[in-house]
Amino acid sequence: MTLDIGILGYRFMGKAHSNALDRLPMFFEDAPQTNRDVLVGRDEAALADAADTLGFDRTATDWREVVDEVDAFYNLGPNHVHAEPSIAALEAGTPVLCEKPLAPTLAGAEEMADAASEAGVTAGTAFNYRFVPALQYARNLIDDGELGEIHHFRGRYLQDWLVDPEAPWSWRNDAEMAGSGALGDLGAHTVDLAHFLLGDTAGDIERLSGHLRTFVDERPVEGSEGETRPVTVDDAYSAQVEFESGAMGTLEGSRFSNGHKNDHTIEIEGSEGSLRFSLERLNELELKRGDNRGFETILVTDADDPYVEHWWPPGHVIGWEHTFVHENYEFLSAVRDGTDYEPSFEDGLRAQRVLDAIERSDDRGEWVSVA
Repeated sequence: MTLDIGILGYRFMGKAHSNALDRLPMFFEDAPQTNRDVLVGRDEAALADAADTLGFDRTATDWREVVDEVDAFYNLGPNHVHAEPSIAALEAGTPVLCEKPLAPTLAGAEEMADAASEAGVTAGTAFNYRFVPALQYARNLIDDGELGEIHHFRGRYLQDWLVDPEAPWSWRNDAEMAGSGALGDLGAHTVDLAHFLLGDTAGDIERLSGHLRTFVDERPVEGSEGETRPVTVDDAYSAQVEFESGAMGTLEGSRFSNGHKNDHTIEIEGSEGSLRFSLERLNELELKRGDNRGFETILVTDADDPYVEHWWPPGHVIGWEHTFVHENYEFLSAVRDGTDYEPSFEDGLRAQRVLDAIERSDDRGEWVSVA
């Protein structure tokens, strides 16, 4: 069985997923066979070039024409086009993998999750960091009780690409298209990892106090002399959170953190141990066990570590792009088998509820419930 794949979006995420599809048959022998059938976008010339580069058979400028013609539809477009094409594909019975955050607003995410539930086909939210072997290893440790009762969670995601006030305006700076700024772009990943790592031990995030900040109110329009557009989203966010178990947490994300390129770190502390992870050293997990006086660094590259048997000999590290291979393997296997996939649209909605609560808290200046 060969699955025909349709992808909306051909830039950053389009390249990442196309590369993953190309790698799958080389390293995952039991992965479904795929055919890169159709690439969807608005600019016909750029679309044709991208289709040639990324290995697609054809192109389309209207997603409505193709969502019922493929075996799986990848919605990798800007946030404001997540809902309508994804819902249309689901209603046509086509499995969907949609980029995060699931939608710009909570209402949109709820509509998408409802559509997935009613469609009864595989639907996934593209939280690729769940598929870092070291983070899968960390979850197994937590679920096995190695850290004991969870007391603290800290997650921060820091970048610096907007520090320069002359950096050009993009759709990511617009509330109508993006929904939020660093909160949805970076915070969605951190919130999902909090749920993924601690959902079975500390539960979900239950209540929180959030703060948002915009440092530059307008930015120049690229290619236009003197023209600017307003920035209507946050440049940075922070939040104090409480999990269902009573565990405490702090979340932080910024696109104004000078010197940080793609710095996503997770720290978890429990009654029996602690762990630390950094995306910039994604093959490593720092672990403090029992009575040990400090942390040991574990290189998560052994054949019995999650996914690593498919790659290189022990000690030969993998990279950021490999998370997409793992993600596509799990999603397409679920499509082939007609089974559920995690992270699902419901998982995307869980994260969106937290993002919405942070915005509500900032607006009110008080603690709020997530539910």
